[in-house]
Amino acid sequence: MIKMFDSTSQMMRQVIYALILGIGATYFFLGWGIIMQIILAMIVAIVVESVFLKIRKLPIKHAISDGSAALTGILLAISIPSIAPWWIVVIGVSFAIIFGKQLYGGLGSNPFNPAMLGYAFLLISYPLQMSTWAIEFVNFGQAFDVIFNINHNPMIDALSGATRLDDVKNQLALGKIMSELNAYSVAQSWVNIGFLLGGLYLLARRVIFWQIPTAFLSGIILTAFLLSMVDSENYLPVQNHLMLGGTMLGVFFIATDPVSASTTPKGRLIYGFLIGILIVVIRTFGGYPDGIAFAILLVNITVPLIDYYTQPKVFGK
Repeated sequence: MIKMFDSTSQMMRQVIYALILGIGATYFFLGWGIIMQIILAMIVAIVVESVFLKIRKLPIKHAISDGSAALTGILLAISIPSIAPWWIVVIGVSFAIIFGKQLYGGLGSNPFNPAMLGYAFLLISYPLQMSTWAIEFVNFGQAFDVIFNINHNPMIDALSGATRLDDVKNQLALGKIMSELNAYSVAQSWVNIGFLLGGLYLLARRVIFWQIPTAFLSGIILTAFLLSMVDSENYLPVQNHLMLGGTMLGVFFIATDPVSASTTPKGRLIYGFLIGILIVVIRTFGGYPDGIAFAILLVNITVPLIDYYTQPKVFGK
């Protein structure tokens, strides 16, 4: 059973605490960009939510202090490249808050995960900016230059491609894997381990239900295993699906959103399993190498139907 916290803000704080290890690993390997993106995203999220609440003539202080806007900003910031320009963060967070949350009535009424809606919008609209990732530690000055466009030719090493997962997929198709990018694979693996440990903390604190992560990972493992059994030379192995890309962030922090996820015990198992399957299918056969955002948004649409057919029987009937 999930733990009942005294307020929404307490639950949001627990989720933010659980993100620290993954964010710390990202900073350790990729530098100051992630910190700047998070700070900027939180400021934008709070400002946009305050403005929209004022337009709707609703109280601002309580809605801002619950931490949901800040958490949306953080989740979006750690999903995009750490060296993405500042306006990407502003546009993405604004879209997430307005179209993913406030236009549906605010917290508790949104059918889609706001952070993933903003991420998907950015990925479709600005593919170049969303597909350039740092592959080395970027110091404070370099990060400031590239994010805020101070120096038009910042001297940093970057990977032009969706993620290391995309690179492995492409090189696998060519029958080889580029050894010079192994360090970036290690970085992504440690980031995923950080989010995994944070997710286990959420489970231990009973902030999230166990059904969604278990079914989510089962869907990925089973689908990836079956594909690799069919053709191991052209399909990614299970460990790549688990430890590269944003898998652990999606498992424990995105798919488990209590508002947009399924609310019944059986429904959560179906919901998580469908997301896991779709992620592998999109990564393998689609044009987007990670696929987590699109998989979650697609299954978000099915949540009312899943909940309708998985309602527990009323006692005595």
